[in-house]
Amino acid sequence: MGDREYGICPVFTRNLARQIKEVRDDGVEIAIVIGGGNIFRGVKASANGMDRSTADYMGMLATLMNAMALKDAFDHLGVEARMQSALNIPEIAELYIRQKAIRHFEKGRVIILACGTGNPYFTTDTAAALRALELDCDILFKATKVDGVYDKDPVTNKDAVLYKKLTYTEVLSLDLHVMDASAISLCRDNNIPVKVFNLKKDKNIKKAILDDNEGTIISNK
Repeated sequence: MGDREYGICPVFTRNLARQIKEVRDDGVEIAIVIGGGNIFRGVKASANGMDRSTADYMGMLATLMNAMALKDAFDHLGVEARMQSALNIPEIAELYIRQKAIRHFEKGRVIILACGTGNPYFTTDTAAALRALELDCDILFKATKVDGVYDKDPVTNKDAVLYKKLTYTEVLSLDLHVMDASAISLCRDNNIPVKVFNLKKDKNIKKAILDDNEGTIISNK
C-alpha cells in the first residue's frame, strides 16, 4: 500500500522487491507470506454483516493480487521468484506443496506464498507461522508499520513504550495483539523466534536481519 489509503503502490512494491533482492543476493533464503489488508479485510467485512467464510475467502484472493504485484516487481529486477497459493488457481500460481517450495529454496528462488492457509477463520499470521515451521525456517519476521511491539498503540499514544525483547507467554498474557494467539502459540510450541520490525523504513529488511537491536524479538528466552 505504501503511503496510499488503499490498493497497491508500484513504487513501494518495487522498493520492497529491491530490498528482498539485496538480502537474497547475500545468501538468505526467503519465503514471503503476503497479506491482503490493503485491498480487503475479511474480519472487518464479517463484522459488518458479511458471512465470515465468504469474507475470508475474498481476503485470500486479495493476497493473491498482492503476490502477483510483488512477483511482477521481482521479474523486472531479474529475480527468480515463484508464487504458491493455498487455493488451487493454476492459471495464476502453483499450488502450495511443501517439497516443491523446498526445491525452490535449493534453486535460490524467492517464494511468495498467497491465500493464507487456504481455510477461513485462520489469519495470515497463522499461515506465516505454519509455513515457517513447514519450511524449517530459522526465524519468522513480522513486517509492520511501526518499530516493533509496544505496550499500547504508538499511533494514538505518544507515551507508548517499545519492548525490545518479549517471551511468547508475555505476548499472550499481556494481550499485546502482535499476532493472533494461534500464531504465537505455534511459534512458542515449536521454538521459532519472531522479530517484529518496521517495513516502511527504507532498507530496514536487511537491518532487521543483521541488527539485533532493530525491532522486537519474541522467543522462549
